Amino acid sequence: MAVAVALALAYAVTNGVHDASNAIAALVATRAARPLPAVTMAAGFNLLGPLVAGAAVADTIGGIVTSTGEDAISVIGAGLLAAVAWNTTTWALGLPSSSGHALVGGLVGAGLVAGGAIHWHNVLLTLFALAVSPLLGALVALVGIRLLRRGARRATRRWRLPVLASEWPMSAALAFSHGSNDAQKSVGVIAAILAAGGHAPAGWATPACALALTAGTAVGGWRIVNTVGRRIYRIQPLDAVASQSTSAGVILGASLLGAPVSTTQVVASSVLGVGGGRRRWRHVNWLIVRHMALGWVVTLPACAVLAAVALAGWRAVA
Repeated sequence: MAVAVALALAYAVTNGVHDASNAIAALVATRAARPLPAVTMAAGFNLLGPLVAGAAVADTIGGIVTSTGEDAISVIGAGLLAAVAWNTTTWALGLPSSSGHALVGGLVGAGLVAGGAIHWHNVLLTLFALAVSPLLGALVALVGIRLLRRGARRATRRWRLPVLASEWPMSAALAFSHGSNDAQKSVGVIAAILAAGGHAPAGWATPACALALTAGTAVGGWRIVNTVGRRIYRIQPLDAVASQSTSAGVILGASLLGAPVSTTQVVASSVLGVGGGRRRWRHVNWLIVRHMALGWVVTLPACAVLAAVALAGWRAVA
């Protein structure tokens, strides 16, 4: 049980490196902030998010595995091990990847090996949210940048500094929404682990996961920042405001509904939507988009296989 809880906290750290970096990608890419102040701000709001926004996402994730006792602990542990391994590998490659897909894939793969101890309603809800949220992020960002450009069509150079300044609150809102959704994923699995071991829910789980997520943010996924902020579509300050506000709204709304989503998917899709809203599809780096899409498609089955192998290996040794 201690190892499984440690893996849940390690997952939160890798999640922070992966997904929290998206909260500052536009802020750094447009030179509205230097990296250190941006990371500090994001870390603080990531910590605040799960403490304020409730536990609806934790309930959804924590209810995926339905077995009890030591069997449930080994299933969840194997799923977490697969997600941590996947997050670490894609981070090293600088490839934006969905931590939510990795976790769900790992839990489902291990659950199937354990005899199908899975609550499929929660799985389907999560997969639906993961599939719809990037589409929603791209569409709203496309509309948002067109409205912003229409409102700023007579703006002069004097508006550049206020636009750059407005990126700060938007980035803070995005970091807050990320914390409200992603930290709760780790909280949910810790609650499930403790319940399987016969322990009551722990009050320390939420602040511990928030701190682990914040630690990941402080490490900084700079390769991912570069991919999201510069390599998909080279965004300008007004584009950054549209992307950040759109992503924050979609992710926070999902958190309040108890729907786990991927910050990486939503933010990257909103950047793509901004490029479309400017009618600059030819400026989008479609090779990077294809690599990211392939990574998202592969993540869930790959983590399912990794978790299944990990659980089978553990049982063979035990």
